[in-house]
Amino acid sequence: QVQLVESGGGLVQAGGSLRLSCAASVRPFSNDVMGWFRQAAGKEREFVAAITWGGGSTNYADSVKGRFTISRDNAKNMVYLQMNSLKPEDTAVYYCAADYRAGGRISVHLREYDYWGQGTQVTVSS
Repeated sequence: QVQLVESGGGLVQAGGSLRLSCAASVRPFSNDVMGWFRQAAGKEREFVAAITWGGGSTNYADSVKGRFTISRDNAKNMVYLQMNSLKPEDTAVYYCAADYRAGGRISVHLREYDYWGQGTQVTVSS
């Protein structure tokens, strides 16, 4: 059974930084994709960032480009999201997700991701 557990959320002032972590209960699969999504109150869940197995390819939502960085450490079964220059509109529950059928292609669609964590709250105050 695959489990994803996020950590690192919290309350931060605008302009600050946070680093989210996602621990996977299984070793990564070759050509898998790991992603981060977020859901603000009253809004739909949206894509934030994703990374391929080898880390050679990443994709970011336009709203976070240049501020967020996704990375992974396959030896530790970990995925990270470094968030800098945070804005109040980044406030949301952040979810880690795994696409084990990706074949090395990054999707921004929720339906392509097989497993999800429980989420971690990020709140950015103005």
